Amino acid sequence: MSIVRLENISKNYLLGEQQVQALKHITLSIEDGAFVAIAGPSGSGKSTLLNLIGCIDTPSSGKIFISGQDVSGQTPDELSELRARTIGFVFQTFNLFPVLSAEENVEYPLLQFRELDAAERRSRVSRYLDVVDLSRFAKHRPNQLSGGQRQRVAIARALATQPKMVLADEPTANLDHKTGGGILQLMKDINGRFKTTFIFSTHDSRVMDMAEYLIRIEDGQIAASEGIKP
Repeated sequence: MSIVRLENISKNYLLGEQQVQALKHITLSIEDGAFVAIAGPSGSGKSTLLNLIGCIDTPSSGKIFISGQDVSGQTPDELSELRARTIGFVFQTFNLFPVLSAEENVEYPLLQFRELDAAERRSRVSRYLDVVDLSRFAKHRPNQLSGGQRQRVAIARALATQPKMVLADEPTANLDHKTGGGILQLMKDINGRFKTTFIFSTHDSRVMDMAEYLIRIEDGQIAASEGIKP
């Protein structure tokens, strides 16, 4: 079953008085549980594509289906609810709250889930900090953690909502080679363990090599797509 399906998607932006077409007639399908890399040079449209999949942005034309649901015409409030419960995000710059501890950062997105009481939130936080091997750093703030540890907190935060997919925008860009490799292997292990779909926007050849499915974007169009592993 496809978790994401895009049908003839285009995205236009107004730059001054000039209209720029960031994406042109994109059609693709991503299967549930896949480990996918969207690759391409700067300005190719890969981040725009990731933002559309993540319901952060809306298309100028075409349709987007998430878990079979057409989200193209949904209101901002409806899209916000969908993001909160379906999609986790991991960013290049971690996007952690500096005044909160690791466990508080992981708990933060859970506060909007009214059905979770404090004990249930603590249970989830503990579970996912353990998944990323950071339980002993639960009380540390971001400035007390290394770059790799901060990214692990961000991954735990993304997983805590138990999303169907995690979108990662250049997650290794601010990490050294060894640390970045460890983060990639962690996400691959989580993909195998929980069957969570991972979709990356990346320049990193290691992400492309590890991906099961590679989508290459050039000039706002799909230049090639390939299944790397059976």
